[in-house]
Amino acid sequence: MKNLPRLAPVALLLAGCAGLDRLDVSALSGGYITDSQARSLTRAATALRKGVEDISESEEYYIGRSVAAQILGKYKPLDDPGLNLYAQKVAQAVSLASERPALFQGYHVQVLDTDEVNAFAAPGGFIFVTKAMLKLVKDEDELACVMAHEVAHIAKKHGLKTIQTSRLTSAFAILGSEAVKSYTPQQISQLTAAFEGAVDDVVNKLVVNGYSRDKEYEADRFAAQYAKDANYDPGALKRFLERMAQASSSGGGVFKTHPDARKRVDELGALLPSADHRRSSERAKRFSAAVSL
Repeated sequence: MKNLPRLAPVALLLAGCAGLDRLDVSALSGGYITDSQARSLTRAATALRKGVEDISESEEYYIGRSVAAQILGKYKPLDDPGLNLYAQKVAQAVSLASERPALFQGYHVQVLDTDEVNAFAAPGGFIFVTKAMLKLVKDEDELACVMAHEVAHIAKKHGLKTIQTSRLTSAFAILGSEAVKSYTPQQISQLTAAFEGAVDDVVNKLVVNGYSRDKEYEADRFAAQYAKDANYDPGALKRFLERMAQASSSGGGVFKTHPDARKRVDELGALLPSADHRRSSERAKRFSAAVSL
């Protein structure tokens, strides 16, 4: 994702809405209904979309891609192909244990070259983790738990749920009523404002304000479960959080946007799944070879 371009959210989303998720008009009009009736069905089906749960996977991907572009405009990507690939593989392993193992374009991980301790999960499968965050990680099991936490945000659509409902209602109304027509300049302007606002909603939540406590606690719970189901030690999440609790909070980042690490450990409590886990020497070698920050 190093050279990921920032593409206009409205252009990307219009492309997805116009083709990937529309009813197949030609198939519907094969002698049973007229083209006009098929187009009316298309408009009606699209107009029924009202909120986050109605955003298609392709639209989610393009929203996330625009969010990722803004994050990469703020943070420099780390030029370490080996480390990025390693983090990608670990994230992919735990994603297979989630409710959303396969996305429109899969999961994408990028390490950021910054001393800010942080991690972000943008809609559509984009995961960012900072170099400073990785310095706190001591083994592959802990890294798996960090990645699983971000996968949980994506699987539970926490990023999409930060978008103001009014933006989606406005956008869906235009898309539904004009599904088979050309958009006027005024409609293009309205769609652009709605989708750019949606991207800003997500970026502000990820970078500036952080998710609500209940969403962070939910991500922790599912991260532990994903880790266990992927044959990692779920107890590594607790070890990592305890180490975070000992770290200085003066640098902002995750310390500013997440609940206190001690509170997160308390919230996990008895909900942390048990596992008869044995440390893997092979994982230790992989981790040492890849994470040498």
